[in-house]
Amino acid sequence: MTFILALDQGTTSCRAILFDESVAVAGVAQKEFRQHFPRPGWVEHDAQEIWSTQAGVVTEAIERAHLQRSDIAAVGLTNQRETSVVWDRRSGRPIGPAMVWQDRRTASWCDDLRRRGLGEVIRARTGLEIDAYFSASKIAWMLEHIDGARQRAEQGELAFGTIDSWLAWRLTGGRLHITDASNASRTMLFNIHTGDWDDELLRLFGVPRSMLPRVCDSSAVYGEITSPSAIAGAPLAGIIGDQQAAMMGQLCVSPGLAKNTYGTGCFLLLNTGDEPRESANRLLTTIAWRRGGVTTHALEGSVFVGGAIVQWLRDGLGLIDRSEQVESLAASVADSGGVMLVPALTGLGAPHWDQHARGLIIGLTRGTTKAHISRAALEGIAFQVADVVEAMQADAGETLRELRVDGGAACDDLLLQIQADILQAPVVRPKLLETTAFGAACMAGLATGFWPSLEALEQHWKVDRVFEPKLSAGEAQAMRARWREAVQRTRGWERA
Repeated sequence: MTFILALDQGTTSCRAILFDESVAVAGVAQKEFRQHFPRPGWVEHDAQEIWSTQAGVVTEAIERAHLQRSDIAAVGLTNQRETSVVWDRRSGRPIGPAMVWQDRRTASWCDDLRRRGLGEVIRARTGLEIDAYFSASKIAWMLEHIDGARQRAEQGELAFGTIDSWLAWRLTGGRLHITDASNASRTMLFNIHTGDWDDELLRLFGVPRSMLPRVCDSSAVYGEITSPSAIAGAPLAGIIGDQQAAMMGQLCVSPGLAKNTYGTGCFLLLNTGDEPRESANRLLTTIAWRRGGVTTHALEGSVFVGGAIVQWLRDGLGLIDRSEQVESLAASVADSGGVMLVPALTGLGAPHWDQHARGLIIGLTRGTTKAHISRAALEGIAFQVADVVEAMQADAGETLRELRVDGGAACDDLLLQIQADILQAPVVRPKLLETTAFGAACMAGLATGFWPSLEALEQHWKVDRVFEPKLSAGEAQAMRARWREAVQRTRGWERA
Protein backbone atom coordinates (compact mmCIF):
# COMPACT_ATOMS: atom_id res chain seq x y z
CA MET A 1 0.00 0.00 0.00
CA THR A 2 0.99 3.59 -0.53
CA PHE A 3 -0.28 6.65 1.29
CA ILE A 4 -0.95 10.35 0.86
CA LEU A 5 0.66 12.55 3.50
CA ALA A 6 -1.21 15.72 4.43
CA LEU A 7 0.63 18.55 6.16
CA ASP A 8 -1.92 20.59 8.13
CA GLN A 9 -0.27 23.77 9.37
CA GLY A 10 -2.78 25.56 11.61
CA THR A 11 -2.84 28.68 13.73
CA THR A 12 -1.86 26.93 16.96
CA SER A 13 -0.39 23.58 15.90
CA CYS A 14 1.24 21.62 13.11
CA ARG A 15 -0.11 18.23 12.12
CA ALA A 16 0.84 15.44 9.76
CA ILE A 17 -1.77 12.85 8.75
CA LEU A 18 -1.46 9.80 6.52
CA PHE A 19 -4.42 8.58 4.46
CA ASP A 20 -4.75 5.30 2.62
CA GLU A 21 -6.77 4.75 -0.55
CA SER A 22 -9.97 4.09 1.43
CA VAL A 23 -9.50 7.44 3.27
CA ALA A 24 -8.68 5.69 6.54
CA VAL A 25 -6.21 7.54 8.77
CA ALA A 26 -3.05 5.44 8.93
CA GLY A 27 -0.98 7.71 11.13
CA VAL A 28 -1.09 11.14 12.77
CA ALA A 29 1.20 13.42 14.77
CA GLN A 30 0.50 16.88 16.15
CA LYS A 31 2.41 19.50 18.10
CA GLU A 32 1.50 22.99 19.25
CA PHE A 33 3.86 25.93 18.79
CA ARG A 34 4.15 29.20 20.67
CA GLN A 35 1.84 32.18 20.26
CA HIS A 36 3.38 35.62 20.77
CA PHE A 37 1.41 38.70 21.83
CA PRO A 38 4.04 41.47 22.14
CA ARG A 39 1.48 44.29 22.36
CA PRO A 40 -2.32 44.53 22.59
CA GLY A 41 -3.74 43.58 19.21
CA TRP A 42 -0.45 42.12 17.95
CA VAL A 43 -0.24 38.39 17.22
CA GLU A 44 2.99 36.84 15.96
CA HIS A 45 4.51 33.46 15.15
CA ASP A 46 8.10 32.37 14.71
CA ALA A 47 8.22 31.06 11.12
CA GLN A 48 11.36 29.04 11.86
CA GLU A 49 9.55 27.33 14.73
CA ILE A 50 6.61 26.58 12.45
CA TRP A 51 8.97 24.89 9.99
CA SER A 52 10.80 22.85 12.61
CA THR A 53 7.52 21.82 14.24
CA GLN A 54 5.98 20.81 10.92
CA ALA A 55 9.06 18.84 9.89
CA GLY A 56 9.11 17.14 13.28
CA VAL A 57 5.52 15.90 13.12
CA VAL A 58 6.09 14.59 9.58
CA THR A 59 8.89 12.35 10.81
CA GLU A 60 6.88 11.34 13.87
CA ALA A 61 3.76 10.39 11.89
CA ILE A 62 5.74 8.23 9.47
CA GLU A 63 7.61 6.51 12.29
CA ARG A 64 4.40 5.84 14.21
CA ALA A 65 2.85 4.24 11.12
CA HIS A 66 6.04 2.17 10.59
CA LEU A 67 6.34 3.47 7.02
CA GLN A 68 9.25 4.33 4.76
CA ARG A 69 9.75 7.07 2.21
CA SER A 70 8.78 4.69 -0.60
CA ASP A 71 5.32 4.32 0.99
CA ILE A 72 4.47 7.99 0.39
CA ALA A 73 2.78 8.49 -2.98
CA ALA A 74 2.47 12.28 -2.64
CA VAL A 75 2.32 15.15 -0.17
CA GLY A 76 -0.44 17.76 0.12
CA LEU A 77 -0.14 20.97 2.12
CA THR A 78 -2.81 23.07 3.79
CA ASN A 79 -2.19 26.10 5.95
CA GLN A 80 -3.48 28.93 8.09
CA ARG A 81 -4.25 31.67 5.60
CA GLU A 82 -3.30 35.37 5.47
CA THR A 83 -0.48 34.95 8.03
CA SER A 84 2.49 36.67 6.39
CA VAL A 85 6.21 35.89 6.30
CA VAL A 86 8.98 37.87 4.61
CA TRP A 87 12.37 36.20 4.28
CA ASP A 88 15.80 36.71 2.77
CA ARG A 89 16.11 34.79 -0.49
CA ARG A 90 19.82 34.11 0.01
CA SER A 91 19.87 32.95 3.62
CA GLY A 92 16.31 31.66 3.75
CA ARG A 93 15.81 33.34 7.12
CA PRO A 94 12.75 35.45 7.99
CA ILE A 95 13.51 39.15 8.47
CA GLY A 96 11.08 39.32 11.41
CA PRO A 97 8.21 37.50 13.09
CA ALA A 98 5.32 36.20 11.01
CA MET A 99 2.30 38.50 11.33
CA VAL A 100 -0.69 36.27 12.07
CA TRP A 101 -4.08 36.70 10.43
CA GLN A 102 -5.47 37.75 13.83
CA ASP A 103 -3.01 40.66 14.11
CA ARG A 104 -4.76 44.07 14.24
CA ARG A 105 -1.83 46.51 14.23
CA THR A 106 -2.69 47.81 10.75
CA ALA A 107 -6.38 48.45 11.52
CA SER A 108 -6.07 52.24 11.52
CA TRP A 109 -4.24 52.16 8.19
CA CYS A 110 -7.05 50.06 6.73
CA ASP A 111 -9.55 52.57 8.12
CA ASP A 112 -7.71 55.29 6.23
CA LEU A 113 -7.96 53.34 2.97
CA ARG A 114 -11.68 53.00 3.55
CA ARG A 115 -12.06 56.73 4.22
CA ARG A 116 -10.25 57.39 0.93
CA GLY A 117 -13.04 55.51 -0.85
CA LEU A 118 -10.96 52.52 -1.89
CA GLY A 119 -13.31 49.89 -0.48
CA GLU A 120 -15.26 49.38 -3.70
CA VAL A 121 -12.13 49.15 -5.86
CA ILE A 122 -10.53 46.56 -3.62
CA ARG A 123 -13.75 44.56 -3.26
CA ALA A 124 -14.34 44.56 -7.02
CA ARG A 125 -10.88 43.22 -7.77
CA THR A 126 -10.22 40.90 -4.84
CA GLY A 127 -13.67 40.00 -3.48
CA LEU A 128 -12.48 41.09 -0.02
CA GLU A 129 -13.33 43.77 2.52
CA ILE A 130 -10.56 46.18 3.51
CA ASP A 131 -9.33 44.70 6.77
CA ALA A 132 -6.15 44.07 8.72
CA TYR A 133 -7.10 40.38 8.53
CA PHE A 134 -5.63 40.07 5.04
CA SER A 135 -1.98 40.00 4.04
CA ALA A 136 -1.52 43.24 2.07
CA SER A 137 -1.35 45.66 5.00
CA LYS A 138 0.85 43.21 6.93
CA ILE A 139 3.46 43.16 4.15
CA ALA A 140 3.32 46.96 3.92
CA TRP A 141 3.87 47.24 7.68
CA MET A 142 6.92 44.97 7.60
CA LEU A 143 8.46 46.87 4.69
CA GLU A 144 8.02 50.16 6.53
CA HIS A 145 8.99 49.11 10.07
CA ILE A 146 11.81 46.58 9.67
CA ASP A 147 15.18 48.27 9.09
CA GLY A 148 16.29 48.10 5.48
CA ALA A 149 13.34 45.97 4.37
CA ARG A 150 12.01 48.43 1.77
CA GLN A 151 15.35 48.82 0.01
CA ARG A 152 16.10 45.10 0.10
CA ALA A 153 12.65 44.27 -1.29
CA GLU A 154 13.07 46.71 -4.18
CA GLN A 155 16.45 45.14 -4.96
CA GLY A 156 14.80 41.69 -5.21
CA GLU A 157 16.48 40.29 -2.10
CA LEU A 158 13.29 39.47 -0.17
CA ALA A 159 10.48 36.97 -0.68
CA PHE A 160 6.96 37.17 0.68
CA GLY A 161 4.67 34.28 1.31
CA THR A 162 1.74 33.07 3.30
CA ILE A 163 2.61 29.96 5.30
CA ASP A 164 2.09 27.62 2.33
CA SER A 165 4.77 29.48 0.38
CA TRP A 166 7.15 29.45 3.34
CA LEU A 167 6.75 25.70 3.84
CA ALA A 168 6.99 24.92 0.10
CA TRP A 169 10.25 26.91 0.05
CA ARG A 170 11.65 24.95 2.99
CA LEU A 171 10.34 21.58 1.79
CA THR A 172 12.16 22.04 -1.53
CA GLY A 173 15.37 23.63 -0.29
CA GLY A 174 14.45 27.06 -1.66
CA ARG A 175 13.79 25.84 -5.19
CA LEU A 176 10.06 26.62 -5.19
CA HIS A 177 8.59 30.02 -4.39
CA ILE A 178 4.93 29.28 -5.09
CA THR A 179 1.42 29.60 -3.76
CA ASP A 180 -1.94 28.37 -4.99
CA ALA A 181 -4.93 30.40 -6.16
CA SER A 182 -6.89 29.85 -2.94
CA ASN A 183 -4.14 31.34 -0.77
CA ALA A 184 -3.36 34.11 -3.25
CA SER A 185 -7.01 35.18 -3.12
CA ARG A 186 -6.61 35.94 0.61
CA THR A 187 -3.79 38.47 0.28
CA MET A 188 -5.87 41.48 -0.96
CA LEU A 189 -3.32 41.76 -3.79
CA PHE A 190 -4.72 39.12 -6.16
CA ASN A 191 -7.26 39.92 -8.87
CA ILE A 192 -9.75 37.05 -8.81
CA HIS A 193 -11.00 37.97 -12.30
CA THR A 194 -7.66 38.05 -14.11
CA GLY A 195 -6.10 35.30 -11.99
CA ASP A 196 -2.92 37.32 -11.40
CA TRP A 197 -1.38 39.78 -8.95
CA ASP A 198 -2.93 43.21 -9.48
CA ASP A 199 -0.38 45.90 -10.37
CA GLU A 200 -2.55 48.77 -9.15
CA LEU A 201 -3.01 47.13 -5.75
CA LEU A 202 0.71 46.37 -5.56
CA ARG A 203 1.39 50.09 -6.07
CA LEU A 204 -1.26 51.04 -3.51
CA PHE A 205 0.31 48.86 -0.82
CA GLY A 206 3.89 49.45 -1.93
CA VAL A 207 4.68 45.79 -2.55
CA PRO A 208 7.26 44.99 -5.27
CA ARG A 209 6.03 42.24 -7.59
CA SER A 210 9.42 40.54 -7.30
CA MET A 211 8.58 39.57 -3.69
CA LEU A 212 5.55 37.54 -4.67
CA PRO A 213 5.29 33.79 -5.29
CA ARG A 214 4.20 32.22 -8.55
CA VAL A 215 0.49 31.35 -8.41
CA CYS A 216 -0.25 27.71 -9.26
CA ASP A 217 -3.21 25.36 -9.41
CA SER A 218 -4.24 23.89 -6.06
CA SER A 219 -3.73 20.37 -7.42
CA ALA A 220 -0.54 19.80 -9.41
CA VAL A 221 2.87 18.20 -9.10
CA TYR A 222 5.03 21.21 -8.22
CA GLY A 223 8.34 19.54 -7.51
CA GLU A 224 10.33 17.09 -5.42
CA ILE A 225 10.68 17.42 -1.66
CA THR A 226 14.21 17.53 -0.27
CA SER A 227 13.54 17.98 3.47
CA PRO A 228 12.80 16.49 5.97
CA SER A 229 14.62 13.32 5.02
CA ALA A 230 11.63 11.14 5.96
CA ILE A 231 9.83 12.32 2.80
CA ALA A 232 12.79 13.35 0.61
CA GLY A 233 12.03 12.53 -3.01
CA ALA A 234 8.24 12.52 -2.62
CA PRO A 235 6.29 14.90 -4.88
CA LEU A 236 4.67 18.00 -3.41
CA ALA A 237 1.39 17.82 -5.31
CA GLY A 238 -1.26 19.88 -3.52
CA ILE A 239 -1.48 23.32 -1.88
CA ILE A 240 -4.71 24.83 -0.58
CA GLY A 241 -5.76 27.22 2.19
CA ASP A 242 -7.16 25.50 5.25
CA GLN A 243 -10.79 26.58 4.91
CA GLN A 244 -10.93 25.73 1.23
CA ALA A 245 -9.28 22.42 2.10
CA ALA A 246 -12.04 21.70 4.60
CA MET A 247 -14.59 22.50 1.92
CA MET A 248 -12.97 19.96 -0.38
CA GLY A 249 -12.64 17.49 2.50
CA GLN A 250 -16.40 17.80 3.11
CA LEU A 251 -16.86 17.09 -0.60
CA CYS A 252 -18.76 20.35 -1.06
CA VAL A 253 -17.81 20.14 -4.73
CA SER A 254 -21.19 21.16 -6.20
CA PRO A 255 -22.70 24.68 -6.15
CA GLY A 256 -25.04 25.17 -3.19
CA LEU A 257 -23.18 22.96 -0.70
CA ALA A 258 -21.84 24.67 2.44
CA LYS A 259 -19.57 23.76 5.34
CA ASN A 260 -18.48 25.40 8.59
CA THR A 261 -15.18 24.70 10.29
CA TYR A 262 -14.91 25.23 14.04
CA GLY A 263 -11.23 25.91 14.48
CA THR A 264 -9.39 28.83 16.06
CA GLY A 265 -11.93 30.88 14.13
CA CYS A 266 -15.07 29.74 12.35
CA PHE A 267 -15.22 29.77 8.58
CA LEU A 268 -18.35 29.09 6.57
CA LEU A 269 -17.97 28.56 2.84
CA LEU A 270 -20.66 28.10 0.18
CA ASN A 271 -19.67 26.66 -3.20
CA THR A 272 -20.85 29.08 -5.93
CA GLY A 273 -19.37 27.30 -8.93
CA ASP A 274 -17.36 28.64 -11.86
CA GLU A 275 -18.27 32.32 -11.53
CA PRO A 276 -17.43 34.64 -8.63
CA ARG A 277 -20.58 35.87 -6.88
CA GLU A 278 -20.55 39.35 -5.39
CA SER A 279 -22.02 39.59 -1.90
CA ALA A 280 -24.58 42.22 -0.94
CA ASN A 281 -24.20 41.30 2.74
CA ARG A 282 -20.49 41.82 3.38
CA LEU A 283 -19.39 38.25 2.82
CA LEU A 284 -16.17 37.55 0.97
CA THR A 285 -15.93 36.33 -2.61
CA THR A 286 -13.02 33.94 -2.61
CA ILE A 287 -11.40 31.21 -4.68
CA ALA A 288 -12.17 27.71 -3.42
CA TRP A 289 -9.55 26.00 -5.57
CA ARG A 290 -8.14 25.85 -9.08
CA ARG A 291 -7.72 22.51 -10.83
CA GLY A 292 -6.61 22.03 -14.41
CA GLY A 293 -6.76 25.80 -14.86
CA VAL A 294 -10.47 25.88 -13.93
CA THR A 295 -11.39 27.99 -10.92
CA THR A 296 -14.14 27.15 -8.43
CA HIS A 297 -15.41 30.06 -6.33
CA ALA A 298 -17.07 30.39 -2.95
CA LEU A 299 -18.78 32.87 -0.68
CA GLU A 300 -17.12 32.95 2.73
CA GLY A 301 -18.03 34.28 6.13
CA SER A 302 -15.09 34.52 8.52
CA VAL A 303 -15.49 34.54 12.31
CA PHE A 304 -12.22 35.58 13.93
CA VAL A 305 -12.64 33.88 17.32
CA GLY A 306 -14.35 30.48 17.42
CA GLY A 307 -12.62 27.67 19.27
CA ALA A 308 -10.05 30.23 20.44
CA ILE A 309 -12.59 31.43 23.01
CA VAL A 310 -12.35 28.01 24.68
CA GLN A 311 -8.55 28.36 24.74
CA TRP A 312 -9.05 31.74 26.40
CA LEU A 313 -11.31 30.21 29.05
CA ARG A 314 -8.49 27.72 29.68
CA ASP A 315 -5.38 29.90 29.42
CA GLY A 316 -6.72 33.38 30.12
CA LEU A 317 -9.29 32.79 32.83
CA GLY A 318 -8.27 29.36 34.12
CA LEU A 319 -11.89 28.16 34.20
CA ILE A 320 -10.88 24.78 32.77
CA ASP A 321 -7.65 22.77 32.68
CA ARG A 322 -8.23 21.19 29.28
CA SER A 323 -10.29 22.43 26.33
CA GLU A 324 -12.29 19.17 26.30
CA GLN A 325 -13.74 20.03 29.73
CA VAL A 326 -15.81 22.92 28.41
CA GLU A 327 -18.60 20.67 27.11
CA SER A 328 -19.30 18.91 30.41
CA LEU A 329 -19.00 22.17 32.36
CA ALA A 330 -21.40 23.98 30.02
CA ALA A 331 -23.79 21.02 30.03
CA SER A 332 -24.00 21.12 33.83
CA VAL A 333 -26.42 24.07 33.57
CA ALA A 334 -29.68 24.20 31.60
CA ASP A 335 -28.85 27.57 30.04
CA SER A 336 -26.41 30.46 30.34
CA GLY A 337 -28.37 32.12 33.13
CA GLY A 338 -28.84 35.27 31.08
CA VAL A 339 -25.11 35.66 30.35
CA MET A 340 -24.05 36.69 26.84
CA LEU A 341 -20.42 36.36 25.73
CA VAL A 342 -19.41 38.07 22.49
CA PRO A 343 -16.00 36.59 21.50
CA ALA A 344 -14.78 39.72 19.68
CA LEU A 345 -11.27 39.40 21.13
CA THR A 346 -9.71 40.47 17.82
CA GLY A 347 -12.63 42.43 16.39
CA LEU A 348 -15.72 41.22 14.55
CA GLY A 349 -15.51 39.50 11.19
CA ALA A 350 -18.35 38.82 8.75
CA PRO A 351 -20.90 40.20 8.36
CA HIS A 352 -20.09 43.03 10.81
CA TRP A 353 -16.47 43.83 9.89
CA ASP A 354 -15.67 45.96 12.90
CA GLN A 355 -11.92 46.05 13.54
CA HIS A 356 -12.48 48.05 16.73
CA ALA A 357 -15.02 45.81 18.46
CA ARG A 358 -13.78 43.96 21.52
CA GLY A 359 -14.98 41.02 23.59
CA LEU A 360 -17.86 41.37 26.02
CA ILE A 361 -19.41 39.36 28.84
CA ILE A 362 -22.72 40.84 29.97
CA GLY A 363 -25.60 39.70 32.14
CA LEU A 364 -23.50 38.69 35.15
CA THR A 365 -25.24 38.29 38.51
CA ARG A 366 -24.27 36.95 41.93
CA GLY A 367 -25.62 33.60 40.76
CA THR A 368 -23.37 33.40 37.71
CA THR A 369 -20.91 30.50 37.74
CA LYS A 370 -18.09 29.40 35.50
CA ALA A 371 -20.54 26.88 34.01
CA HIS A 372 -22.80 29.74 32.83
CA ILE A 373 -19.84 31.58 31.31
CA SER A 374 -18.68 28.38 29.59
CA ARG A 375 -22.13 27.81 28.10
CA ALA A 376 -22.31 31.45 27.02
CA ALA A 377 -18.95 30.97 25.25
CA LEU A 378 -20.30 28.02 23.24
CA GLU A 379 -23.44 30.01 22.45
CA GLY A 380 -21.25 32.93 21.35
CA ILE A 381 -19.55 30.69 18.80
CA ALA A 382 -22.92 29.46 17.48
CA PHE A 383 -24.46 32.95 17.34
CA GLN A 384 -21.56 34.23 15.23
CA VAL A 385 -22.00 31.35 12.78
CA ALA A 386 -25.76 32.06 12.63
CA ASP A 387 -25.04 35.69 11.67
CA VAL A 388 -22.93 34.45 8.75
CA VAL A 389 -25.56 31.91 7.69
CA GLU A 390 -28.22 34.63 7.68
CA ALA A 391 -26.09 36.80 5.39
CA MET A 392 -25.29 33.84 3.15
CA GLN A 393 -28.93 32.89 2.80
CA ALA A 394 -29.73 36.46 1.76
CA ASP A 395 -26.98 36.42 -0.88
CA ALA A 396 -27.96 32.98 -2.18
CA GLY A 397 -31.69 33.71 -2.11
CA GLU A 398 -32.48 30.38 -0.53
CA THR A 399 -32.69 28.72 2.89
CA LEU A 400 -29.82 26.54 4.06
CA ARG A 401 -30.93 22.89 3.93
CA GLU A 402 -28.14 21.60 6.17
CA LEU A 403 -24.78 22.70 7.51
CA ARG A 404 -21.85 20.30 7.24
CA VAL A 405 -19.41 20.84 10.09
CA ASP A 406 -15.84 19.94 10.97
CA GLY A 407 -12.85 21.19 12.95
CA GLY A 408 -11.62 20.52 16.46
CA ALA A 409 -14.76 21.81 18.22
CA ALA A 410 -17.08 19.74 16.02
CA CYS A 411 -16.60 16.83 18.40
CA ASP A 412 -18.50 18.90 21.02
CA ASP A 413 -22.07 17.54 20.90
CA LEU A 414 -23.44 20.38 23.01
CA LEU A 415 -22.00 23.05 20.71
CA LEU A 416 -23.51 21.38 17.64
CA GLN A 417 -26.89 21.01 19.34
CA ILE A 418 -26.82 24.70 20.28
CA GLN A 419 -25.89 25.47 16.66
CA ALA A 420 -28.82 23.48 15.29
CA ASP A 421 -31.18 25.16 17.76
CA ILE A 422 -30.07 28.68 16.85
CA LEU A 423 -29.99 27.99 13.09
CA GLN A 424 -33.27 26.06 13.14
CA ALA A 425 -31.61 23.73 10.62
CA PRO A 426 -29.89 20.32 10.71
CA VAL A 427 -26.19 20.27 11.52
CA VAL A 428 -24.39 17.31 9.94
CA ARG A 429 -21.15 15.91 11.33
CA PRO A 430 -19.23 13.47 9.11
CA LYS A 431 -17.42 10.39 10.37
CA LEU A 432 -14.11 11.81 9.18
CA LEU A 433 -13.46 15.01 11.11
CA GLU A 434 -9.97 15.45 9.65
CA THR A 435 -11.54 17.27 6.74
CA THR A 436 -8.92 20.01 6.41
CA ALA A 437 -6.07 17.51 6.14
CA PHE A 438 -8.20 15.30 3.92
CA GLY A 439 -8.82 18.24 1.57
CA ALA A 440 -5.07 18.71 1.15
CA ALA A 441 -4.72 14.97 0.61
CA CYS A 442 -7.45 15.12 -2.06
CA MET A 443 -5.53 17.74 -4.00
CA ALA A 444 -2.31 15.72 -3.92
CA GLY A 445 -4.11 12.44 -4.62
CA LEU A 446 -6.02 13.82 -7.61
CA ALA A 447 -2.86 15.36 -9.07
CA THR A 448 -0.99 12.06 -8.96
CA GLY A 449 -3.82 9.64 -9.83
CA PHE A 450 -3.89 8.15 -6.33
CA TRP A 451 -7.64 8.82 -6.50
CA PRO A 452 -9.01 8.83 -10.05
CA SER A 453 -11.75 11.45 -9.69
CA LEU A 454 -13.91 13.55 -7.40
CA GLU A 455 -16.68 11.00 -7.86
CA ALA A 456 -14.42 8.30 -6.46
CA LEU A 457 -13.78 10.47 -3.41
CA GLU A 458 -17.45 11.32 -2.82
CA GLN A 459 -18.27 7.72 -1.96
CA HIS A 460 -16.01 7.99 1.10
CA TRP A 461 -17.96 10.85 2.74
CA LYS A 462 -20.10 9.31 5.51
CA VAL A 463 -22.38 10.88 8.11
CA ASP A 464 -21.62 10.34 11.79
CA ARG A 465 -24.54 12.24 13.33
CA VAL A 466 -27.24 14.76 12.42
CA PHE A 467 -28.23 17.32 15.07
CA GLU A 468 -31.83 18.44 14.67
CA PRO A 469 -33.25 21.60 16.30
CA LYS A 470 -34.89 21.06 19.70
CA LEU A 471 -35.82 24.65 20.50
CA SER A 472 -38.86 26.29 18.95
CA ALA A 473 -38.39 28.97 16.31
CA GLY A 474 -39.70 31.56 18.75
CA GLU A 475 -37.16 30.64 21.42
CA ALA A 476 -34.34 30.77 18.90
CA GLN A 477 -35.47 34.19 17.64
CA ALA A 478 -35.59 35.57 21.19
CA MET A 479 -32.05 34.37 21.88
CA ARG A 480 -30.77 35.94 18.67
CA ALA A 481 -32.44 39.25 19.49
CA ARG A 482 -30.54 39.40 22.79
CA TRP A 483 -27.36 38.42 20.96
CA ARG A 484 -27.74 41.30 18.49
CA GLU A 485 -28.17 43.70 21.39
CA ALA A 486 -24.96 42.41 23.01
CA VAL A 487 -23.04 42.65 19.71
CA GLN A 488 -24.12 46.26 19.32
CA ARG A 489 -22.52 47.11 22.66
CA THR A 490 -19.13 45.80 21.49
CA ARG A 491 -18.99 47.97 18.37
CA GLY A 492 -16.17 50.50 18.09
CA TRP A 493 -15.00 49.86 21.66
CA GLU A 494 -11.29 50.39 20.96
CA ARG A 495 -11.99 53.91 19.63
CA ALA A 496 -14.49 54.78 22.40
